[in-house]
Amino acid sequence: MGNWLLEHYLWLKALHIISVIAWMAGMLYLPRLFAYHAGTDKGSHASETFKVMERRLLRIIINPAMMAAFVFGGLMIWANPALMGGGWFHAKAVLIILMTACHGLFARWRKDFLKDQNVRPARFYRIWNEVPTVLMIFIVIMAVVKPF
Repeated sequence: MGNWLLEHYLWLKALHIISVIAWMAGMLYLPRLFAYHAGTDKGSHASETFKVMERRLLRIIINPAMMAAFVFGGLMIWANPALMGGGWFHAKAVLIILMTACHGLFARWRKDFLKDQNVRPARFYRIWNEVPTVLMIFIVIMAVVKPF
């Protein structure tokens, strides 16, 4: 299996990158939806529309993309275990754990909106909208530059 994965390594890498792009697109958009949703009246038509948009974004794009990114990244490591040898990889792994935790927070906040129990202002979500961006920047730097 390892040889087959190594022979198809560039395909794994391409699929990993595509998955990460889809994951990040959703992670950058969902808190923006939350910011708009926070400005609507509970039970309004707009609020109900945001609930549908948030659910679909999380369940149809963000969750599957994250899982695919983990699967293809894991297969890349299986094909080439030497990837884990550098300090850059460990830093990237920590940043990915933080991104995954951010994903979990977004999923929990979506449930708050679903139950009309959001208590946070739009500004809170606008600030959180920047967290995935910052994490993504450092993850890409670790993966491409490999500074240590």
